[in-house]
Amino acid sequence: MFRVCYPRLAAMPMSILLIVLSGSDILAAGEEGTTSSKGTWLAPGVEELPELPMGPFVRLGDGSILTVDTTSNAMQSLDEGKTWQSRPIFADADKYSISQERALFRTAGGVVVLAFMNGKEKANWNWDKAISDSPGARLPTYAVRSPDDGKTWETPQKLHDDWTGAIRNMIQTRAGTIVFTSMMMQHNPGRHSVLTYSSPDDGKTWRRSNVIDLGGVGHHGGVTEATIEQLGDGRIWMLMRTNWKTFWEAYSSDEGVTWTSIGPTKIDASSAPGLVQRLQSGRLVLVWNRYYPEGKTDFPLSGGDNQWSEVPVSNHRLELSVMFSEDDGKTWTEPVVIARNEKGWIAYPYLFELHPGELWVTTMQGGLRARIYEKDFVGN
Repeated sequence: MFRVCYPRLAAMPMSILLIVLSGSDILAAGEEGTTSSKGTWLAPGVEELPELPMGPFVRLGDGSILTVDTTSNAMQSLDEGKTWQSRPIFADADKYSISQERALFRTAGGVVVLAFMNGKEKANWNWDKAISDSPGARLPTYAVRSPDDGKTWETPQKLHDDWTGAIRNMIQTRAGTIVFTSMMMQHNPGRHSVLTYSSPDDGKTWRRSNVIDLGGVGHHGGVTEATIEQLGDGRIWMLMRTNWKTFWEAYSSDEGVTWTSIGPTKIDASSAPGLVQRLQSGRLVLVWNRYYPEGKTDFPLSGGDNQWSEVPVSNHRLELSVMFSEDDGKTWTEPVVIARNEKGWIAYPYLFELHPGELWVTTMQGGLRARIYEKDFVGN
């Protein structure tokens, strides 16, 4: 059942509680929702937008919207996402291929920055069970910038050659620093680690952070697929995917150069990435896959064999949940499932605030393309 979290209405009998959703829709609490064109259950108030590409998205200076595809093109929409036009990014498209997990941002100075793993250089992934490792695995991290809102792009910069499991998120701090999350595979045994790159000059130059390596074993071992956002006190907050039942966190007080205060959070999470973002209202929103399906306390576990991971872990991705925070992540609204697919995954989310309080939620896995409204979860 879809649960809408209005703390100020919690004492009202559910039999008479009405929730006002987007537009003119007035939906009774507990309404069954709809089914998307892909067979995914969507909670009441979640609107399918099948014409959307996967994302991530940025708003350009002329009001249009930009994203990228999974080959080598930028895609621009002049009509709020209804139709899209493609334009090549790379002068030498044979050398570059944009991964599905990437980060995109338009800076306050009007420069569009894309960070991606280059599929054209993917090499040497040969996981050896005998040593729980893939020596020499390579999937480089790159960054490329466009100074003219995606019309032309400069030569991509390679930032490291090591296997990059994912690039998930990019922000600009209030001081103007661009920071994005990446990964770097470790060996003997094989496992993943997280790091960030930061740029004080709109992506012209980059500085690598310390590497967050918390151990682990396996081709999905270690810490992975981080998301970041700046807090009110100026620090950057990082949430990392782990195999340890919760997100782990880290903080940077120097614009993403150094990460410290690393430890577990109380946010239960399956072995899948989340995405945290500050909305124009000032709230934080988190979209992610919880450790167990809603209302359950068990789920088939994977790993624990030093191949997937060193510990058994839930890979629950049948439901995508959302929650909001008014106090920089100290407390959160009750998680709400916005999409469910009993037979397939819905994971690897992207978020885009099209207009204040109007959010696009898209996923790499499961192909979710949807719109939700902040006010349906937290009021005005």
